[in-house]
Amino acid sequence: MFFSKKDKKKVAALQKNAQEEIKSLKNQVEELLNDRVTPAIVQAADKADQVVHNTKEMTDHQIKHVSDKVQSKPLIAIVLSIVIGYLLGRVIR
Repeated sequence: MFFSKKDKKKVAALQKNAQEEIKSLKNQVEELLNDRVTPAIVQAADKADQVVHNTKEMTDHQIKHVSDKVQSKPLIAIVLSIVIGYLLGRVIR
């Protein structure tokens, strides 16, 4: 196929326009990522880290609490463990 110079100029102009539009869209996406998405991800990661930390503290506190109860009343803890084990054994059958 042969194109006239006029057609080639139109194609070149359209190609240049398309490239400029793509470049503009790329810049807009980069701005959006930098302005909104990245801070949102950082904020979500911080919240997740805080939840993990709080959960660990709560778990440690509960473990210490149970340990203190068992140490203060070991016979009750042993009897309770036996009863729970027996009940679980009956339920699992």
